[in-house]
Amino acid sequence: MLDHLIRGATVVDGTGAPAFTADVGIRDGRIAVVAEAGTVGEEARTEEDASGLVLAPGFVDPHTHYDAQLFWDPYATPSMNHGVTTVAGGNCGFTLAPLHPGRPADADYTRRMMSKVEGMALAALEEGVDWSWSSFAEYLDALEGRIAVNAGFMVGHCALRRYVMGADAVGGQPTAEQLRQMVELLGQAMEAGAWGLSTTQSATHSDGDGAPVASRHAEPAELIALSKAVGEHEGTQLEAIVAGCLDQFSDAEIGLFVEMSAAAGRPLNWNVLTIDATVPERVPRQLLASERARKSGGRIVALTMPILTPMNMSLGTFCALNLIPGWGEVLSLPVPERIAKLRDPDVRAGMLRRADSKEAGVFRRLANFGRYVIGDTYSRENEGLTGRVVQDVAAERGQDPFQCLVEICANDDLRTVLWPMPTDNDPASWALRAETWQHEDVLLGGSDAGAHLDRMCGAPYTTRFLGDCLRGRKLVPLEQAVKMLSDDPARLFGLRERGRIAEGYHADLVLFDPERIDAGPATLVHDLPGDSPRLDSRAVGIVSVRVNGVETVRDDEVTGAIPGRVLRSGRDTRTVSTR
Repeated sequence: MLDHLIRGATVVDGTGAPAFTADVGIRDGRIAVVAEAGTVGEEARTEEDASGLVLAPGFVDPHTHYDAQLFWDPYATPSMNHGVTTVAGGNCGFTLAPLHPGRPADADYTRRMMSKVEGMALAALEEGVDWSWSSFAEYLDALEGRIAVNAGFMVGHCALRRYVMGADAVGGQPTAEQLRQMVELLGQAMEAGAWGLSTTQSATHSDGDGAPVASRHAEPAELIALSKAVGEHEGTQLEAIVAGCLDQFSDAEIGLFVEMSAAAGRPLNWNVLTIDATVPERVPRQLLASERARKSGGRIVALTMPILTPMNMSLGTFCALNLIPGWGEVLSLPVPERIAKLRDPDVRAGMLRRADSKEAGVFRRLANFGRYVIGDTYSRENEGLTGRVVQDVAAERGQDPFQCLVEICANDDLRTVLWPMPTDNDPASWALRAETWQHEDVLLGGSDAGAHLDRMCGAPYTTRFLGDCLRGRKLVPLEQAVKMLSDDPARLFGLRERGRIAEGYHADLVLFDPERIDAGPATLVHDLPGDSPRLDSRAVGIVSVRVNGVETVRDDEVTGAIPGRVLRSGRDTRTVSTR
């Protein structure tokens, strides 16, 4: 007997093949039968009529930071609501394990680092996670049996360094013995099921004390030694971030990526390829790393987003504006001093020059303040401004846009929410995206879901992209879009029997209405531990989500079931070799 039968669905199986109408039966968490509609005679405990609905494989998000959130939110919201059934965590060099058992203060250091570098509310990290583990194996075990999505995790380089080197991890170099210990610790984590190594050397990543995070101090020899260790374990990967990820790689960065991937014999993915027709040289430069890797026995995969991610800014709290060269010095001042500095015409002029400089890289996109939209306001002086464009208000007041924006924010003691209007929402940029997506080493993803919670909302990229493919720009056919969201990332990570609708595969499934599929607007809610805020987005047109055959979402509401699994390398992933 089948556990559940879905009748008459339009099946888009994840391979890119044309859609077909079929009945799909589920038994013991797997797809037991895919047959012509109306031909399944086996009885089922439950069944549903899916006529007019699309049945697709569960989506795989290749870049998340759900490492902490899964402890207080086993449903990985809002990702699961938007059809994501498998998430990859532990990215960018940051993980919650391992933690040295002899140094309890390391947990506090890690919490403060994650709060600063990944925008996770410190109160949520303190109240929502019990921090009871030491080894990476214990961390994975702490999640086992208590999550609704499938989740796999890389090992963060910063945690490895901190465990072995203590406070010397920031600023120091390991001895030969310490490097051996790091390699051994990484090996133990992969034996327990870690997916591989993640690391960062990006100048944007600083810890809770404002110092460069531990992995930024690593020399190439250390990174190569760890990469070689990754290649000694089945079903493993590399993920890395360098400064050039934000704009254009240097020759040295390309060389490092190539050498790391070749040393491991494993794919290395990086985040995120920004596509903008006004910077036509960026895509060829970034993909040069992929071309060189293939010639050297490696593979480098660029993650890119198929939507423009909703994000907000503020002059009052840490956000992407702080990462513009020179801006952090002003925006980190106490609020009264910050307001005084921002009101100084010379200071503003200097900040604008830095924001428009080559060294600002991709953050140059944030400097067109006339295109910002005013979000939430908090003072009588700003009543009626919510939803208005800064350049219009500035024209009325006879001010330049940045001056106008500063005065609006100053009225709210810098609490004003600001929404930048993207500069790359033009037909040429979308055409360039469609072309770039066809490259063999470009993969959709990079949501950062679980991080930067009150500043950006990338989790709904799946539903928004599908809606755009069906009723918007129609840049790729539905069958190709589903493959890009499911089978492509599953193949990159070597996921066993996931990413497709086929008999014998795990029953990770999404049932949706093609006439309605979309994502609602990003809204600020206060539902994290400690009443901390985050941006959320409702899924539109998602009828059902199943993880390992069990329904976890029905009509955008979680069911409370927790059938997800911790996906462990080797057991749940096979080796994707580059050699």
